[in-house]
Amino acid sequence: MTKILYAFLVYMPIFLAGCASIVNGTHQSISVTTTPVEGANCMLTNSKGTWYVNNTPGSVDIHRAYGDMHITCHKAGCSPVSKTIESSTKAMVAGNLVFGWVIGGGVDVADGAAYSYPQNIIVEMQCKKK
Repeated sequence: MTKILYAFLVYMPIFLAGCASIVNGTHQSISVTTTPVEGANCMLTNSKGTWYVNNTPGSVDIHRAYGDMHITCHKAGCSPVSKTIESSTKAMVAGNLVFGWVIGGGVDVADGAAYSYPQNIIVEMQCKKK
């Protein structure tokens, strides 16, 4: 019985390594809406890459990252708008550090799975009235 308990304690963290990566993955879908207009083009950028929403409202799959996401939207007749969205650390990372030790937490932090952005982002644009 002692050998089974020992094996469980030694090998279980290996199986739990990267738990957030397995549960939620390294990518996230984000919806972008521009108000009071539709049909704007938006560029989303973080440390893992750049993505585009070519006609708002729309969605795009981005790669999760530790740092902020910068969003720039433009449309003819409107002033370009830039917005910064902060990433947040997901609660399961704390559990992963406890059960997956440094390996599990390290994997999730390195691949971005430990972080998330809001699912719905609203960008307010200022447009010229006709």
